[in-house]
Amino acid sequence: MKFVMLMISGGYKDAKPGIRPDPKMVEKMGAFNKELDKAGVLLGLNGLHPPASGARVKFAEDQATQLEPGPFPETTETVGGYWIIQVGSQSEVIEWAKRCPANAGDVIEIRQIFEP
Repeated sequence: MKFVMLMISGGYKDAKPGIRPDPKMVEKMGAFNKELDKAGVLLGLNGLHPPASGARVKFAEDQATQLEPGPFPETTETVGGYWIIQVGSQSEVIEWAKRCPANAGDVIEIRQIFEP
């Protein structure tokens, strides 16, 4: 079963464009990522730039689109990165998420990926 673990970073929604993560946290996350890889469950991962440097394309019923450049003022939670892993069950991905060296206020949302 494939899952995505979405890191919802506390305070990240207000980060300025070009901000760099804390080097100590990068080191801790790197060690966690190596654990996932060594266990053979890691399929992919990436950190994301803050919403201030992003954009949204909104779709209307008539298929018209509207561009909204970041930052997004109504955002309450922001995805700061993700992992895609393949494990045997949801309980297994939950155990991996619990091992993540997250900061206080961070949340990892777990979602199963549709597969054919």
